[in-house]
Amino acid sequence: MQQMMSNNIVDLTVENFQQVILEVSKEKIVLIEFWAQGYEPCQELQPVMERIAGDYPDSLLLARVDCDRQQEVAAQFGIRNLPTVMVVKDAQPVDGFAGIQPEIEIRAMLGKYLPNPEDEYLAKAAELIGAGDYSGAFPLAKQAFEINPDNIDSKYLYIDCLIETGAVPVAKGLLEEIKLVDQDQRYHTLQGKVELAEQAADTPEIRALQEQAEANPDDLQVKVDLAVAMYQVQRYEEALELLHGVLLKDFGFGEAKKLILDIINALPDGDSLKSAYRRKVYSLMY
Repeated sequence: MQQMMSNNIVDLTVENFQQVILEVSKEKIVLIEFWAQGYEPCQELQPVMERIAGDYPDSLLLARVDCDRQQEVAAQFGIRNLPTVMVVKDAQPVDGFAGIQPEIEIRAMLGKYLPNPEDEYLAKAAELIGAGDYSGAFPLAKQAFEINPDNIDSKYLYIDCLIETGAVPVAKGLLEEIKLVDQDQRYHTLQGKVELAEQAADTPEIRALQEQAEANPDDLQVKVDLAVAMYQVQRYEEALELLHGVLLKDFGFGEAKKLILDIINALPDGDSLKSAYRRKVYSLMY
């Protein structure tokens, strides 16, 4: 079984046994996986355990015991079947199973001892929002929402990040999906934010430039000016679309290439626009 390098996956040995079992298990849940090289059920379980460990980077440690090399450790736990998995909390085994179990059942067992996997991302995102860093919070809020779209806290936090980073239409669509029973004060606050963002995004300057662009469809400079005005009021998708259209007509036109790359780089990590337009620009370059 190949060891995967991760901050919360370790090999359990006689040397680190005391530290992991007696000390670490008081801070977080320790999941012990007993396995043997070349044994198919163990190899089948490994990626499942890695996935689960990856979802709980701060609250779980996956400790692996190679039973051929660490017979003393395996004997201490009285292991008779492989694979065997044990849950250790406060230096005591509290749960576990032998053999292969479906991932959904392993997660259900762990659910008794661990926070929701999205909670860690939510807490970090909320901390960054508290410091005014919506761009930094965005990928974390998105991750929390993707792990559990039914968690209303995840949904509200993600919508807030979408509004603040300019993805107002997406935010508006998600707000419309929220059921009446979940429409608390946060719902009304975010609705207000959407309305303000929409009003601020429709300036007289933008309307004038849109009219010019319609009257002179071949005037690339007007399109660049309109894209800049759109960007300033966080209408990022429309700005990118305009600049991409300019580059399709004339790849070397004015500041268009620099502007589109600047906008792409300024978008928060995890924003689908960022990857989509990066691919579009690179396909024009090469």
